[in-house]
Amino acid sequence: MVFPVEAEERLKRRALNTCQDHFRTVLEIARKVTQMFGSFANDDIKSAKDVFTEIQKLEDEVDSVRRKAIQELAEIGGILTNREDFLRFVNQSNEIADFCTSIAFRLIAVMEKGGNRHSDITKGLVKLSEGMFETVTKLREITMTLNYSPIKALEKAREVETAERIVDDLFRELEIKILNSNLEIPTLLLLRDITQLLEDISDKAQDASDAACILAFTM
Repeated sequence: MVFPVEAEERLKRRALNTCQDHFRTVLEIARKVTQMFGSFANDDIKSAKDVFTEIQKLEDEVDSVRRKAIQELAEIGGILTNREDFLRFVNQSNEIADFCTSIAFRLIAVMEKGGNRHSDITKGLVKLSEGMFETVTKLREITMTLNYSPIKALEKAREVETAERIVDDLFRELEIKILNSNLEIPTLLLLRDITQLLEDISDKAQDASDAACILAFTM
């Protein structure tokens, strides 16, 4: 006989496994975007386009796992008292993947316009992308602590906050460089969008970190 408490614990583990599967793919998309910036710095548009194709495939996978997670949580119903917390984390994580795809699309457009010839801006974008990936990686570490240590999750959340602040500083510095550059307006606007999206990813990682901490204390 399975008691209600035992059933809920089992459902929590099932929901957490689905969230972790989803976020593994989100992290891989973020990794691929960072790789694209390496191609950008090397003026290798073929490599960048190849990685963009991989990102598009991963986006389909992310959406598929998200739909699976939502379906599972809907089927669980009221038995799982914290299912809204799981949904919030999945949806916020999914936005990170959406932002990554938007960055990749714009980065190809910039390369086709020859907008990667401003060395200071290129270096700044590479550094900002690395900062973004560090923030998302720290968020991934939180997801791995959820089923065993709420205190550890809080410690990792502080690391996400620190990484996000570094990205904020890099973003402000780079935005000024872009606005003060002599780039053509279409390229300038694309680059500004890219920097804003990189910063948005770090902000979203901070939001998802908060949601993960709430989950940690209900597991």
